[in-house]
Amino acid sequence: MKKPKWVVEKEQARKAAAAETVWLFGLHAVRDALENPDRVKLRLIVTLNAKDKLAEAIAAAGIEPEIVDPRKFNAPIDPGSVHQGAALEVKPLDWGRLEDVCVGQECPRVILLDRVTDPHNVGAILRSAEVLGASAVIGTRHHSAPETGALAKTASGALERQPYLRVRNLSEAITELQGIGYIVLGLDGEAEETIETALAGRRDRAVALVLGAEGPGLRQKTKDTVDKLVKIDAAGGFGSLNVSNAAAIALYASREH
Repeated sequence: MKKPKWVVEKEQARKAAAAETVWLFGLHAVRDALENPDRVKLRLIVTLNAKDKLAEAIAAAGIEPEIVDPRKFNAPIDPGSVHQGAALEVKPLDWGRLEDVCVGQECPRVILLDRVTDPHNVGAILRSAEVLGASAVIGTRHHSAPETGALAKTASGALERQPYLRVRNLSEAITELQGIGYIVLGLDGEAEETIETALAGRRDRAVALVLGAEGPGLRQKTKDTVDKLVKIDAAGGFGSLNVSNAAAIALYASREH
């Protein structure tokens, strides 16, 4: 009996996900990945100089590096990448289910990204999320930045430590967070309320902040699903903030002070 098309497509997607690998590059990103026991490491390409700098991390990971001439650095990464003589092929990290990551912490904070596709922005958001104690950064499987070397380099190590989940449907994720007690706020420059006023007297609650891509902002479906639309209290009409800066400010504004 022939399998239905949707079953075949699902099986193909599962196989593709199982075969997916990521090339990380740069001394910082490679070192952090080598030192992460949860990271499946497949292949390490280094120059002699980078090998010396990464010696402890290589020993800890128990991986045999391939040493190459700096002029013939043959890792399959973008030729313009600043690799510093180190590239590591890995499996994407599996952070588990949304409810497992987003429950359990006192007064947790979570960031959700609606069509934020630039890996540099997502990397910077991961850094801010780690510094400011967010439980997770959540994007979508489609229309959001996947794990890439560029994202990892911008994240400056945070990719290895800061949960970054990619869900099938953002609105469903928002509804799931609401179901486990989160207040979900969508950032919108046209909103009437600020983050501070929306959370007055409720800073002890779990809070999720939803940010959209610069320009289009939040999709209408997202706006309809969040509990409230809010804005960052700005000092004048100077235009919009970069999404990574907005994420950092919103996280800080939402915390208990």
